[in-house]
Amino acid sequence: MNSMTDAGALPARSAVRGRQKMTPSEAFVETLVAHGVTDVFGIVGSAYMDALDLFPLAGIRFISVAHEQGAGHMADGYSRVSGRHGVCIAQNGPGITNFVTAVAGAYWAHSPVVVVTPETGSMTLGLGGFQETEQLPIFSKITKYQAHVNNRARMAELTSRAFDRALLELGPTQLNIPRDYFYGDIECEIPSPLSIERGAGGEQSLDDAAALLAKAKFPVLICGGGVVMAGGQAEAIALAELLHAPVANSYLHNDSFPADHPLWCGPLGYQGSKAAMKLLAHADVVLALGTRLGPFGTLPQHGLDYWPAEAKVIQIDADPRMLGLVKPISVGICGDAKAAARALIARLSGRSLACHANREQRQAEITSERSAWESELEQWSHEKDRWSLEVAKGSSAMHPRQMLRELEKAMPDDAMVSTDIGNICSVSNSYLRFKSPRSMFAAMSFGNCGYAFPTIIGAKVAAPGRPAIAYVGDGAWGMSFGEIQTCVREAIPVTAVVFNNGQWGAEKKNHVDFYARRFLGVDLNRQPSWAAVATAMGADGIRIDKLSDVGPSLRAAAAAQKEGKTTILEMMVTRELGDPFRRDALAMPVRHLDKYKSTAAR
Repeated sequence: MNSMTDAGALPARSAVRGRQKMTPSEAFVETLVAHGVTDVFGIVGSAYMDALDLFPLAGIRFISVAHEQGAGHMADGYSRVSGRHGVCIAQNGPGITNFVTAVAGAYWAHSPVVVVTPETGSMTLGLGGFQETEQLPIFSKITKYQAHVNNRARMAELTSRAFDRALLELGPTQLNIPRDYFYGDIECEIPSPLSIERGAGGEQSLDDAAALLAKAKFPVLICGGGVVMAGGQAEAIALAELLHAPVANSYLHNDSFPADHPLWCGPLGYQGSKAAMKLLAHADVVLALGTRLGPFGTLPQHGLDYWPAEAKVIQIDADPRMLGLVKPISVGICGDAKAAARALIARLSGRSLACHANREQRQAEITSERSAWESELEQWSHEKDRWSLEVAKGSSAMHPRQMLRELEKAMPDDAMVSTDIGNICSVSNSYLRFKSPRSMFAAMSFGNCGYAFPTIIGAKVAAPGRPAIAYVGDGAWGMSFGEIQTCVREAIPVTAVVFNNGQWGAEKKNHVDFYARRFLGVDLNRQPSWAAVATAMGADGIRIDKLSDVGPSLRAAAAAQKEGKTTILEMMVTRELGDPFRRDALAMPVRHLDKYKSTAAR
C-alpha cells in the first residue's frame, strides 16, 4: 500500500520504511517527513506542483508568502528558533533567483536552511526556454552543499543528503531538481537522517586552553552564536562562574548569555556595551566560545580601541576554517561550544586558579562598569553631534534612544526580536537584552535590508507561543511590508515596530560626516502612513509619537498576538543619527578634476 495516496489529511508522521515502488514526488515528500519537516515557505509554482499536492497528506503545511525573498528569510527565522531545518521552495527561474539574498543571509547566520530549487525540464535545459536560468552557479558561494538530482531514481538519496549536510555543516544547502523528475515510477528506500554527535575538540588543545585559563588573572569570555546553536548556555554560565569571568556577547548575539546574570556585561561591536568593551580591554586571556570573532564585531566603537592586543586568545568554533581567521590566537579548538565548555570545566574544577585571588576586585569592576554604562544609557536621550542637535531642536517627534529605552522596558521576558539593518535598528544593539537563547535574530554580516519582518514571521511559526517582534527602519519596511499579507492570510500574528524618520539613516550619517550634507537619495519623502497601510491590509496599525505611549503599545501588541492579531507600530522619530555605520570603509572625498572640485568643497 502506498501511504501517500490514501484519502484524508494526516498529521505529521513517520516516513514509510523499506524499499518500495513510488513516484519521485512521493520519494521527495517522504524524505521531508523523515527529516521532521512540518512547514515549508514559498510561492506556488507548476514546476513542483505534483509534490505540493502531497503536502497535506504528509502533514506538511505550505505557507504561501508575498515574495520568495520573504520565504527564504522565514525559513531562516524558523531554523534559528527551532534548531531544525527551515525549508523554502519556489517556481524555477525568477522564483529561484528571488531566493538569493535570503540564502546569503542564512549562510552568514549559519542557519540550516534547505532551499529547494525546481529547475527547467531536463530535456529543454540549455535551449533558453521559459523561466530558464542556470540555478547551481547562482548559489555556489552561499551554500554549504549543492545536490542536483541527475536521475529521478536518486530523488530520496539526494534530498536526504541536502538535509543532512545543512545540519552537519551548519548552513544552507540547495536541492536542485529538474521539473520533469518529479514524475514517473521509481523503486527506492527513504534514507534515515544522519545523527552525528559533535565533539569537544582535540585533547591536547583542550589541555593547553585549560592551562592558560588556570594561570589567567583577568579572563574574559565572549559568547557567540555557537553557544546558542549548540544549546550550550548552561555550560557557558557554569564555566564563567567557575572562572568568575566577565562575559560579553559577540556582535548581534545578545541572546548567547543571559542579561540578568551578574557576570554579563553586554554585547561587543557596533553600538555595543561600553562595559563589555572596557572589561575586555583588561583581559589577559580571552576565551572566544562559539564565535568566529568577525571583523565588524570587534572594530573600535565609542572611541574605544578595546581589543586586548597582548592577551592570550583561546578560540572555540565548530568550523576549523574560522580558527585564527580574524584575530591571532594562542589556542584553537575545533569543537562544539557546549561540549568544549563542559570539557574545560572538567579540566579546571578542583584546580588552583589564579583568577580566584582577585575575584572580589574583578566583580567590583564588573558591577562598576555595568552601572556606569546603564547610567549613561539612561541619560543618553539625544545624539550629541551638531547635526543631531539641529534636527532635534523644536521637534515634536520622539528621540530614537528614548524610544528604544521605552521598548526595552516593555519587552516581554520571553520575546523573540529580529532586527533589520539601519541606523536606529543598529543603535538598538545597546538596548536589547535577553534571558533565554534563540531570542535575537539579526541580518548578521550580510546586512541586507528587508530581513527582520519575514524572519520574525518564520520564528513565530516555529515558536507560536512566544511574542514575536521585528525592529524595522522605514526604508527596509518599504521592501518587506508586503508580508503583512502572509501574516493575515496564514494567521501568523506578529508585531512590527517601524521606525519612521523619513530617511536612510545609516547612509545619511555618511553624508553628514564625509560629504558636507550634500544629501542625495537618502530622504524618503512622501511616504504613506504605514499605520494606515497596515490597517488597509488587514492588520492593526497604530501611529505613536509620544514616549508615554511606546511601552503600553508594545505590551498591547504582544498581548494581541495571543488573539491572532498582527500589529504594526509606526514610531514617529526625529532624524537624529548615531555613529557612522561604516567609518572603516569611508574617507574624506578628494577631487582632481576641476569640474568636481567646487562640489567637494561645499
